[in-house]
Amino acid sequence: MSKQELVFDADLIRRYDQPGPRYTSYPTAPHFHSGFDEAALIREMTASNVSARPLSLYFHLPFCEHLCFYCACTKIVTRHHEWGTPYVARLGREMALVRRHIDGERPVTQLHFGGGTPTFLRQTDMVALLEHIRHHFHLLPDDQGEYGIEIDPRALEPGTLALLRDFGFNRISLGVQDLDPEVQKAVHREQGEELTFAVLDEARGLGYRSSSLDLIYGLPLQTEDSFARTLERVLQWRPDRLSIFNYAHLPNRFQPQQRIRDADLPSPDAKLRILANSIDQLQAAGYVYIGMDHFALPDDELAIAQRDGTLYRNFQGYSTHAGADLLAFGMSAIAMVGPSYSQNRKELDAWGAAVDSGHLPVERGLRLSDEDLLRRHIITRLICDFALDFHRIAAQFAIDFPQHFAPILPRLQQMAGDGLLQMDARGLTVTPQGRLLIRHVCMAFDAYLDAKPVQYSRVI
Repeated sequence: MSKQELVFDADLIRRYDQPGPRYTSYPTAPHFHSGFDEAALIREMTASNVSARPLSLYFHLPFCEHLCFYCACTKIVTRHHEWGTPYVARLGREMALVRRHIDGERPVTQLHFGGGTPTFLRQTDMVALLEHIRHHFHLLPDDQGEYGIEIDPRALEPGTLALLRDFGFNRISLGVQDLDPEVQKAVHREQGEELTFAVLDEARGLGYRSSSLDLIYGLPLQTEDSFARTLERVLQWRPDRLSIFNYAHLPNRFQPQQRIRDADLPSPDAKLRILANSIDQLQAAGYVYIGMDHFALPDDELAIAQRDGTLYRNFQGYSTHAGADLLAFGMSAIAMVGPSYSQNRKELDAWGAAVDSGHLPVERGLRLSDEDLLRRHIITRLICDFALDFHRIAAQFAIDFPQHFAPILPRLQQMAGDGLLQMDARGLTVTPQGRLLIRHVCMAFDAYLDAKPVQYSRVI
């Protein structure tokens, strides 16, 4: 049974679909606290130098020219592209502050620009940012690293893709969401098909190694037929990776979503049919399921890493580079250094004021306990491998697995009885029909779920 096999079981999904975390981290961000401050992050960075682990760099570039109504990202909507200049200058100062405590010779195996809209920056500002990074950190030559950027095709100056490629970027992620003009209008993201695929063609011509396209199902005015047409056109371009995200309608948490009428949203059953049809289309086109909404061509690095058991997941999504310390720059950005998480201040002025005064702009964070590290490892392996080896985990963390997790074994046995997974004394394997519900399996190992009320999106 291949770990990349996927079976859509509507009855099982209806029984188990409920709100839950997306597990970009464990513990998840709502459990960070203000007691983890600048001094705590400095201690973790200093200690991490002893390990000589490689570095992963994340830059949050929050500006967007247009407001997409579905968006739940931390962003600043403005047409003032000149705002990028002081922001980049502060990113440079933040890098200098971090470098006081981090060995800059540690190689950067992963680099990611997210947002917002990273390509909102004018080319002069983009060049300045790239020069700051090159000055402060040791980048890998010859495409040895995993260097990627999120791109809005509507906000891309001619020549920017070539500029980034010359610097060493080799991956792009394109926001598409839906190609239907009426759906685009309903979510305030009108983006011509020709523009989108022209960017993809240019990236391929420049030698970018991987392209990923993001789609969202469950948006207003979507139907089974309309989304199937979108996916059919997207598949003609054979992106290396595709993300098919469930639209989480949480207007009480995300104000822009209040502009979307509940009456325009597809019903829960219609959403399930859209997802089922999409899985059929993707599998018929040769894509394999990586997990957590992600599909890839069989020869893509993610698919290969999953088959080899070396796949990893962090705040940037699935990755082939595990074991790096993640440094994060910009407002709201989240770092992962040693056994800790830290998040920068979420407001632009507060983040900028901290940097200008010579302080790391930490707002909150968390140092993981041994129990946190054990459960994080389990959840990561579930998300990446759809399987757990109880004996291997017991040896690695010096525990008796059945005894340590005795309180949750009945819950796992219930899932096994329902067909989500298979389990014996040696370990468990998530079944092809259980893989869409992997978040639910992870939730069994989450010790924080009942500790603090949090409004999560539904699993499917």
